[in-house]
Amino acid sequence: MSSDRPIFVVGCPRSGTTMLQLMLHAHPRIALPPETRFLLAAYSKRAEFGDLTDPARRHELARFIVESLQFEDLGLDTDETVEAIVAGPPTIGSAFGIVFRMYSQRFGKARWGDKRPLYLRHLTTILRLFPDAQIINIMRDGRDCVASLKETPWKPSEFDTLIDYWTKSADASLLAARRYPKDVYFQVRYEDLVADPEPHLRRMCEFLEEDYDPAMSTPNKLASVAVPEYKTWHTLTHKAPTTERIQSWRTRLTEEELRRCEDTFGDRLAKFGYQPSVPVPRSTRMRSDARLIARHRLGPAKQAARNLFRPAEPAEPPVAALLTKGQLRSRVIS
Repeated sequence: MSSDRPIFVVGCPRSGTTMLQLMLHAHPRIALPPETRFLLAAYSKRAEFGDLTDPARRHELARFIVESLQFEDLGLDTDETVEAIVAGPPTIGSAFGIVFRMYSQRFGKARWGDKRPLYLRHLTTILRLFPDAQIINIMRDGRDCVASLKETPWKPSEFDTLIDYWTKSADASLLAARRYPKDVYFQVRYEDLVADPEPHLRRMCEFLEEDYDPAMSTPNKLASVAVPEYKTWHTLTHKAPTTERIQSWRTRLTEEELRRCEDTFGDRLAKFGYQPSVPVPRSTRMRSDARLIARHRLGPAKQAARNLFRPAEPAEPPVAALLTKGQLRSRVIS
């Protein structure tokens, strides 16, 4: 039986998420759009949209989506999109999924999803919206991510913010690997994927319950279709996967920048198989492990304790998408 589970690509910014999006988009059954920005923004405002069983409320949500930044990159007709959302199931997850499904239908493909690095730090939200989603996380050496981030036109002014992007992404990756089942969460390293794409893409396809297609190993052939021209920071996606940017931090970071990166990263680099330029003391590694385990084990209990002291809130309407077999089976999840 062919899978219809949604697919979400996540990772630290500049870790190869766009390359991975193109690799998956090259599959004959999968279509993933250019990065969108409406999902988390609309989810955070879901109370303002109110009861989505009211078509007028679904119309308001639909207008928010089609008027959002970068919606036009999807190549969808705004009126048709609004009509489809209004006619669809009355949940906010369904509204998002309808957009992604319409994008996949542009290419005559069955499976849909989305790509955004920030989703890595919001996986509980993604899985609440899409209970049967499959998550693919691409990991890259934090020093290379920071070196690449500092050259983008949209970089923040503070260098420490760039370091923080990878640090938080690394922690989220470590927690996700502990938290989610093997049929939900899959992790691949950028360095492995560009050095020898096929075996890693084959394993990825096994995770997705799809057959591998050789076109996935040449994602650059689709860059002109799936990467907007104005995103000049994605020029490498127009080339075949290459190892030329592996350990480029050696020439792109100053000694001071490298020291600041590794001081903050601690033993996180080694946890993903990257060799720090200066060994991390064993005491630091033990403290890091203890903090991670505590966050994983105590997080739900701490949240439950906080909820005891919060005033009761009205029951929230269901948010989970009702578009796939698995989502329909999970319709009691809100």
